[in-house]
Amino acid sequence: MKKFLAVLGFFVTFSVAVPAQSPEPPIANPRLTVDTLVREDIFAGLLRNDLVRLARAEKNLELLLASRPVDRPALLAWQGSAALTRAALANEANQPEQFRQHYGRALDLFAEAMSLGPDSVAVFAITGGSQTSLADRLPAAERAAGWEQAYHAYQQLWRLQGPAIEQLPVHHKGEVLSGLTQSAQRTGRDEEVAAQLDRILALLPDTPYANRARQWKDDPSVRTETKLTCQTCHAPGTLAARLEEVSQ
Repeated sequence: MKKFLAVLGFFVTFSVAVPAQSPEPPIANPRLTVDTLVREDIFAGLLRNDLVRLARAEKNLELLLASRPVDRPALLAWQGSAALTRAALANEANQPEQFRQHYGRALDLFAEAMSLGPDSVAVFAITGGSQTSLADRLPAAERAAGWEQAYHAYQQLWRLQGPAIEQLPVHHKGEVLSGLTQSAQRTGRDEEVAAQLDRILALLPDTPYANRARQWKDDPSVRTETKLTCQTCHAPGTLAARLEEVSQ
């Protein structure tokens, strides 16, 4: 369960401002998970267009692939997230050739990660979170496929973790359920959206997730203009804080 919660930090950290400075990730420290080591730098690229830190994440992912082969599925998914970020940036910069290169690589990496880790919570959390955050930044021709992959990833997360959903903290529970709902909405599965909204209202009363779910339920016209995900902030858990914890 602890590993699952750490991975789910992927979803909720998107609602937190990423610090401008970050310590150099100690790649050789076996007490830190691969997610902890690369997550912040990837977010810096995704949220702040910080290509220096995104490049650092990409370099560290290569080093981790060599030193931690057991984590290969998750590391490949993180590489897919980095490649998808570069694809979105290339699209926004009107660089179609670079977009095709990065986007094709992202799809290949996600596919390999899912093939190697068909029951990996990390793989599906990273894949689903990446597409949920970036699909709307892709060209129209690829946007639908991005949301379809997000939907598939959240369905697999539900298969793996649905039985324990009520035991998760609010922000983790909320991000899984909102990801299920939003990906269903973006892929035209309206009946599923209605059922998932009711689930959010039942399992997350008096939370930002329930507030947004109530808006979606009462006024379906707002669904295309708003997001359900990233409604709460992640608890303190940055690399610096984690480094302090393991040094004690």
